Amino acid sequence: MAREYPISKIRNIGIMAHIDAGKTTVSERVLFYSGKTHKMGEVHDGGATMDWMAQERERGITITSAATSTEWRGHSISLIDTPGHVDFTVEVERSLRVLDGAIALFCAVAGVQPQSEKVWLQSEKYSVPKIAFVNKMDRVGADFFTVVQEIQEEFQANAVPVVVPIGQEEQFGGIIDLIHMKAVLYDETSFGQYFHEEDIPAELMEVAEKWRANLVEKCAEQDDALLEKFLEGEDLTVDEIWSILRKATVSRRVVPVYCGSAFKNKGIQRLLDGVVHLLPAPNEIPPIICATDETQQKRREPSDTDPFSALAFKIVADKHMGKLTYIRIYSGTLKSGSSVLNSTRDKPQRVGRILRMHANRQEALEDAHAGDIVAVVGLGDTKTGDTLCDKGHPIHLEAIEFPAPVISISIKPKAQADNEKLGEALMRLADEDPTFIVNYDQETAETIISGMGELHLEIIVDRIKREFNVNADVGRPEVAYRETATRNAEGAYKHVKQSGGRGQYAHVVLVLEPMDPGSGFEFVNKIVGGRIPSEFIPSVEKGIIQAMTSGPYAGYPVVDMRVQLVDGSAHDVDSSDFAFQEAGRAGFKELFMKSNPELLEPVMSVEAVTPEEFMGPVSSSICQRRGRIESMDSIKGNKLIRGMVPLSEMFGYSNALRTLTQGRASFSMHFEHYEAVPFALAEQIVTKRREENKVR
Repeated sequence: MAREYPISKIRNIGIMAHIDAGKTTVSERVLFYSGKTHKMGEVHDGGATMDWMAQERERGITITSAATSTEWRGHSISLIDTPGHVDFTVEVERSLRVLDGAIALFCAVAGVQPQSEKVWLQSEKYSVPKIAFVNKMDRVGADFFTVVQEIQEEFQANAVPVVVPIGQEEQFGGIIDLIHMKAVLYDETSFGQYFHEEDIPAELMEVAEKWRANLVEKCAEQDDALLEKFLEGEDLTVDEIWSILRKATVSRRVVPVYCGSAFKNKGIQRLLDGVVHLLPAPNEIPPIICATDETQQKRREPSDTDPFSALAFKIVADKHMGKLTYIRIYSGTLKSGSSVLNSTRDKPQRVGRILRMHANRQEALEDAHAGDIVAVVGLGDTKTGDTLCDKGHPIHLEAIEFPAPVISISIKPKAQADNEKLGEALMRLADEDPTFIVNYDQETAETIISGMGELHLEIIVDRIKREFNVNADVGRPEVAYRETATRNAEGAYKHVKQSGGRGQYAHVVLVLEPMDPGSGFEFVNKIVGGRIPSEFIPSVEKGIIQAMTSGPYAGYPVVDMRVQLVDGSAHDVDSSDFAFQEAGRAGFKELFMKSNPELLEPVMSVEAVTPEEFMGPVSSSICQRRGRIESMDSIKGNKLIRGMVPLSEMFGYSNALRTLTQGRASFSMHFEHYEAVPFALAEQIVTKRREENKVR
């Protein structure tokens, strides 16, 4: 079946922003004005199309990225609405990995907020071109030009307004289109569906001409011929502005800025024009080049004629359809019923059904083409980040990196009969979310679940109850501590057992060295002369890794270590894989305790915004939680306090902050790095953990 739209008429975009900037409200207006829906849903009344989960509608926040598609001016737009809460950063990460462009949303009052910076950096990591939309121009304190300046300063971005507001706050009435030099006014009775253009009022002409000159100058700077024309005093035509602005946006040299009020139904149509005019089509992004070895590279052009290649970026457990795998097709064509290769796991996969998604509703397709984002039923062995490709033309695409969880709780079913159901629920949810990790603690006989924050795990537990009908008891939150060494240690360990018949013998000499934070684990084999047979070297490493998963100091994972195997010996009969694993495991544990081990804890970057009269109590509350104040700034009549605080001290902080400030302050935080726990506190944590393990 031929593709419905030529690839040059496809736009794959996402909406990204800080929490409560209006992403879902903008998405609802996009769907309404483009004719995809006939009623605008609202976040506050739980009627938003894109917030379809029960937890999203109750809390008024986006939890999972929702995909849909619509049409605007002859273009097909695949739209992904991403969460703004830091606990669900995985949804932003995997969406940006597969998108060609993004709308960066900013609140006209708050401007560049902490999570705005986080998602902007994520988009830069994947070289995603962006247009900016300054939302909530009708709110008290709205200031379009200040937000533009903040974008320029905070991100070092070449932010260029292509529209400017007509009034602001309660007087916000519409926008001035600087490309066409027209005032755009919206019909309130039609929910903004209808608007009209008129000449720019005389009192606004000076501002319009100033920013039109800025736009033309920024465009001219991107092209020598146009720059010469501009310097000679000639104006650029509308087509010339669109053309050069598009090239500059796609190459990320310019960030066009729009504005409006999604809730008051103003400015969205011009934003959609910007999407189709300025953001890239799939065939405008660079071809995929993957190195299979040092001498050979494989290239995939974004076209239907190249061999099939796609990336699985999201898994969803649908109660009606089963496992849905969202994929972005980079080249070739995928047909329903065909077989493909999961090159990441070297497993063939059969494509059952191909679906175009509209939030949680589906439309069946016979085939999908290069540039399409679709969901597929039937890929049982495929996980997030896996590459799917033509069996005759294997290729590995760049996978997606996910942050490590920082908080854990224990979980068990209230009824013993629900053990199996709980296990199945946890397995399916872990399949969906790579930042949700499930472990079984052998020492305590407990199931431990780990995630990105309190809200993340709260949502997981709520889903287990609602979607899988399992009532569960959860333990108190536990911080994901780590252990590491602080000095070198060297020693030998002999594993010798004789119990009649064949015995066990393994002898290793190890050297432990601490490494820089974030370095991970490195195993170095320095055995010469066959002192230990080569087939047993991996066994030693395997035993060391086993020991590192539950460190000897306090039972937490060991990180940032180099272990050298420098000497040892073996027995012709009694040495075995198991014996050398045991020697590596026990030898590492014994030696690690001689390396002056220390406990590491996750430290969060915290930003609190508070009215000035509460600045003292808020600052004190951060310091009382072992926090360090990094800076204090004024921001639109409030104070912005930035600090570093250990995660273990931040549990319940939202309630404490509300109490201190009469509910007028807010805060956000995200993981920054690991730091050593003060010695006295570390001893308390270690002692308590050992006692808990004894009791269990």
